[in-house]
Amino acid sequence: MKIRNFAIIGGDLRNLKLAGLMMEDGNNASAFGFDNVKTESPLAINKGLHKIIEENDVIVAPLPCSNDDETIYAPFSTAKIYINDVFKMMNKRQLFIAGRISEKIIHLAEVYKVYYIDMLKREEMAVLNAIPTAEGAIQIAMEELPITLHGSNALILGFGRIGKILAKMLYGIGANVHVEARKYSDIAWIKCYGYKPVFINELENHVSSMDIIFNTVPALILDDRLLKKINNECLIIDLASSPGGIDHEKARHMGLNVIWALSLPGKVAPVTAAKYIRDTIYNVLDELGV
Repeated sequence: MKIRNFAIIGGDLRNLKLAGLMMEDGNNASAFGFDNVKTESPLAINKGLHKIIEENDVIVAPLPCSNDDETIYAPFSTAKIYINDVFKMMNKRQLFIAGRISEKIIHLAEVYKVYYIDMLKREEMAVLNAIPTAEGAIQIAMEELPITLHGSNALILGFGRIGKILAKMLYGIGANVHVEARKYSDIAWIKCYGYKPVFINELENHVSSMDIIFNTVPALILDDRLLKKINNECLIIDLASSPGGIDHEKARHMGLNVIWALSLPGKVAPVTAAKYIRDTIYNVLDELGV
């Protein structure tokens, strides 16, 4: 395999594990933004940002790339890593890879003529990333609910990648799986899999009987009207990125148990998630001939 040079900039434990995996594969990898993590890894983590970017061909940022459109998501860094600074330091021969790159960051990359790839635009990454997300959601449900998922009434909002995998897992556990969708094609597939279909305009007839509700849609679905129909014993887990699919402030005001579970792959399965990221990056580089 061709030896490549990677700079891992920021991120959670997934990116730290990713750097280690790349080194195990015989590549060169340096990391920046992990000074709050104790590690015995041979990674070069004490070099300055400019030096690390200068020495490497592929700059790997986290998933999500940023939470504020200004700084790299770096929970283990004592200092902020500004995206503007990273792009200034890069040259035209380098590649920037991250996940969930916002329109604002894309615009900035275009201004600096930085070639970028959004990992989550890759189908293999999006699908595989949904697996630890679904497992993490189920783990939270098991820890929070006073009942078993087996025999419970579970509602999933959305039938995208995460919704599909989560429904399959819950069905396997023995939950009564209800899935909300707005497309007739999705409703047909939901019926085929043996789940109970719920049209989006029929939600108000179902939410009151649920023990747990999982949201996977990054758009407001559980508004004030629907929240009022949910019983106080129901657990609500929002898996969607900002702005989420729930009016969190109103839900808390009503005394509902709502958990906004973001970045679950990095929390529940960083090693597996890192392998998915590594394989996706290798696929990208092979396709580009880098």
